[in-house]
Amino acid sequence: MSDATSPIDAMAARIATLEAALARAVAEHAVAHAQLDEVAAERDEVAAERDRAVRERDALREAYELLQQQTELARRRLVIAKAERIDTTQLELEFAGQLAEAAKAARAALEAEEATAAATGENAPPAPGGGDGRGKSKPNRQGRRDLRLADLPEERIVLTDPALEGIARRCGTEESLLVRWRRAGFVRLVLVRVKYDTAAEAAGSTAESAPAVTIAPLPPRVIARSLATPSLLAHIAVQKFHYGMPLHRQEEQFEAIGFSLDRGTMSRWLEEIGGAVGTTVVEAMRQETLATAFCIATDATGIRVQPEARDDKKSQPCRRAHFVVQIADADHVFFEYTPTESGPVLQRMFEGFSGYLQADAKSVFDVLYRSPKDRPPIDDVRSDLGERTEVGCWSHARTKFWEAAIATQDVVAREALARIMYMFRLERAWRSKLHDVRHALRQRHLRAQVDAFFAFVEPAYEQAKAQRGYLRTALGYCARQKAALRRFLDDGRLEMTNNRSERALRKVATGRAAWLFVGSDDHGQAAANLLSLAASAKLHCLDPELYLRDLLRVLPHWPRERHLELAPRYWPITRRRLDPVQLDAELGPLTVPTSPLPTMLATFAAKSDRP
Repeated sequence: MSDATSPIDAMAARIATLEAALARAVAEHAVAHAQLDEVAAERDEVAAERDRAVRERDALREAYELLQQQTELARRRLVIAKAERIDTTQLELEFAGQLAEAAKAARAALEAEEATAAATGENAPPAPGGGDGRGKSKPNRQGRRDLRLADLPEERIVLTDPALEGIARRCGTEESLLVRWRRAGFVRLVLVRVKYDTAAEAAGSTAESAPAVTIAPLPPRVIARSLATPSLLAHIAVQKFHYGMPLHRQEEQFEAIGFSLDRGTMSRWLEEIGGAVGTTVVEAMRQETLATAFCIATDATGIRVQPEARDDKKSQPCRRAHFVVQIADADHVFFEYTPTESGPVLQRMFEGFSGYLQADAKSVFDVLYRSPKDRPPIDDVRSDLGERTEVGCWSHARTKFWEAAIATQDVVAREALARIMYMFRLERAWRSKLHDVRHALRQRHLRAQVDAFFAFVEPAYEQAKAQRGYLRTALGYCARQKAALRRFLDDGRLEMTNNRSERALRKVATGRAAWLFVGSDDHGQAAANLLSLAASAKLHCLDPELYLRDLLRVLPHWPRERHLELAPRYWPITRRRLDPVQLDAELGPLTVPTSPLPTMLATFAAKSDRP
């Protein structure tokens, strides 16, 4: 029996051995598969870590390159020059082909128009101007200035030779001209009020309280019971807000001249006259602007405001406010003080204005360009139904390309600079032209350049979208502002840049560096009113100090409903109708002439005839 079953047992044992070996193989395979899964997971983790490292490397490299660009731009502004200068000759040589193609396209359009004009018998279009492209030629001055042509008082000093005087005969003289400085100063003004003996009238009167002596009444003044006259108030205001001299320096200057004035007193004077002219003349100018202006150029800058005193006497930092400048055509200049620069604040400033509005691309201005039904409601704005059209600024576009060219030396930024430079050169040649002529010249010569510029910018922006840096910023600015930047082609009265607002704000920047802050919100608004009158006077070629002196002289006597006649725009006409003797007197009666306002409006109505 054992011999018969042994093969079976052997086979069973062998099968069991094979099963055990198979089980071990399966277990080893499972272990190996698990190890392979671990290796794959580690490989995937290593690959993910490598991808993260590559992304971090690329981000660090991009950040490093951007930092290098910022450092180069800061070094350029700090060490070399703050002005946005670049070698225009090099740009012309580098992009001569592109500029030649643009000029060729403009010439082809002009030749086609000339052929059409010749065929129809119309006048040929005007040429874009000659010279150096700056629109004016500089006088070729030679030799020393002729001081006899200057309107100056004259003093004579006769020089003799002590060794020859009285011995030799005089046979003539030889004159040479120099300039001396004579320091002005204060004048004590004695106000003499005549007294009248009314005793005879009092004796015949039934009134028991009739006075025996009557004194001439005091004339009306901007600041009652003040020792300052209009000339002194105007001098202090113009020195601070037009020339940037703070009150503490004026205090030192007056002390050196021989008469001391406290800066606190002068500060109160400025606040009072600023409030007086703000509610009268400046407000009348503002109402005319909102009703009749064609285009308002605006910009803003920051100003610090002195904090109010705390009960616990602890110090606190100055808070920030803003001066907003508004230049209405060639008529008025306004400075508006506002504690905050926001959409609702600007909406209140431009309430009711319809026309063109030129500003930079700040998002805070976006609410002004919306249609009236899309604007958010403002509690104290009655009904802002004005339709404003945005006008862009090519100087801002040029600045961004200049930054990109300086920081990266990118050929796209440099070519964009060359194209903008060429457009500016054409525009400068037409600066003195009348509006309709300038509009025609823009259509014939500049529109093609603008079209070519955006045809160059838009594809370049699509390629640069994915990269950070100054180039993408510059290209994106122009691509987003395309409609606003092209707006100046619509009318010859529109400017290509908003530089006039930037120049007006320089007065604030100069003063801010000297007088540092304003004392309160009321001081800020008073300063804005005085800045407005000084800038408007300068706009109309008036001496700001003489204008402000005359204004403070006549303002107390002027009818409330005729304050617009005192604005710098109309002041030359108003001044000619006043008695010069009365006007030159610091105080006293003043005869107010009848209103010539309809004549003024007729004189200034044709704005399109002014360049």
